[in-house]
Amino acid sequence: MAEQVTPKKEPLSFTDWMRRKFGNIFNPLAAFLNRIGLMPNTVTLFGLIGHAVGAYFLARGQMTIGGIWVLLMGPVDALDGAMARLRGHPTQFGAFVDSVTDRYSELAIYGGLLIHYVSRQEWLPAALVYLAASGSVLVSYIRARAQSVGVETKVGILTRFERYLVLAPALVFNIPLVALWILAIFTHITALQRILDVRRQFRQGGGYR
Repeated sequence: MAEQVTPKKEPLSFTDWMRRKFGNIFNPLAAFLNRIGLMPNTVTLFGLIGHAVGAYFLARGQMTIGGIWVLLMGPVDALDGAMARLRGHPTQFGAFVDSVTDRYSELAIYGGLLIHYVSRQEWLPAALVYLAASGSVLVSYIRARAQSVGVETKVGILTRFERYLVLAPALVFNIPLVALWILAIFTHITALQRILDVRRQFRQGGGYR
């Protein structure tokens, strides 16, 4: 009789760990929003609008006000998923909308910063914004592309939650360049980590070509 092999559990990402850690805080609020009739997708849209407002202030150079908006919208991003789970029927389309909206929200923030620096002809910060935005998109794209071929990868230094922890406080304290240097470098390192993780999984599974 062949020995049964227990599948190896993937380690929790920092984002997953935080979701479990603060579930007791978000779940009561998510339950309240469900009771008053709000839909998860409505909250998702509200978060996108909030990020757009923050981006507007960033484009005007009002970093602290924009940063406060970004900081406030962070918990909102976690509520829609919690609401869907508590309803007992999280849908694939809902998860798809949530993921796409997260990308729009993040790019709106970078867009506000890019407008600000380009209008002031500060080309190095503008280049850092481009690198940070492209790295952030690549991190998410690599995971989505890996999932399309049956592989899951959540590894890396700067997943979305870590990027939020770097960017939002830096904006509030009006030191955006500190965050941009970190994001411009480490988002691309994160993308590389995920590429290597996918390569490792294909090699282990015998699907490497």
